Amino acid sequence: MSVHSKLEKFEDNWRTSMGGWFPGEKVVLRGKDVFKELNNSSWMEYLLLASTGKKSPQISRLMEGMWVICTSFPDPRIWNNRVSALAGTARSTGALAAAASVAVTEATIYGLKPIKGATDFLYRADKRLAEGEDLEQIVRAELKQYRSVYGYGRPLVTADERVEPMMNFARSIGCGEGKYIKLAFAVAEYLAASRFKYQINIAAVCAGLLADEELSPMDFYHMATLAFTAGAMPCFIDASNQQEGCFFPLRTARLNYTGGETVKHWRV
Repeated sequence: MSVHSKLEKFEDNWRTSMGGWFPGEKVVLRGKDVFKELNNSSWMEYLLLASTGKKSPQISRLMEGMWVICTSFPDPRIWNNRVSALAGTARSTGALAAAASVAVTEATIYGLKPIKGATDFLYRADKRLAEGEDLEQIVRAELKQYRSVYGYGRPLVTADERVEPMMNFARSIGCGEGKYIKLAFAVAEYLAASRFKYQINIAAVCAGLLADEELSPMDFYHMATLAFTAGAMPCFIDASNQQEGCFFPLRTARLNYTGGETVKHWRV
């Protein structure tokens, strides 16, 4: 089959069940009329339906609490916020600052990958427990294969200050007692007593809470993609309102330069 024939059916034709805009008439999202059926939804409820197809005020409220408590710290020393602050000090725009911060949020040990990885681990661990393995076997196998367990351990400080307030909030809205969040803390109990001394971090807590609401790893990932912007934007605004180029300057004398002394001339 030629490339032309493969693409022919898509020419001026995009089939989707996601929805669309009918100019001058209506907007539809996943079969729902936005103006008539979703006009009283919160933005988080709307995002949940758009990203997962689920309609649930409780899950939306739970995720909103996660975004406030866990992901939106207005500190420019945090890696993704630093990008926004650099954009501000360079006099870039808010949209570019937010987009760049979201892009670097897809990190390996912080941000979106741990969120997805912790959810995936809890689902796999629960399946293996149901098949007869014990928790020690499962965690040891995870450590042997990946040298870490997503959702456990933290690079800068041992304890995660977000765990208790997040669990308090979850319980206040009727969450926090499901089998996945209990599994998350059971793994934490095992690891804390092991030679690794890992403690649970907020990724495993959020993963357990949302697995109990039947969100998949990719559901969680899609929902959390914009979760860090409420921390990034104040850092951008703060740097924009201060002297241009003054954000965390570093004098060259502090650089440990180990290159040659000869001046290199580049050909262009």
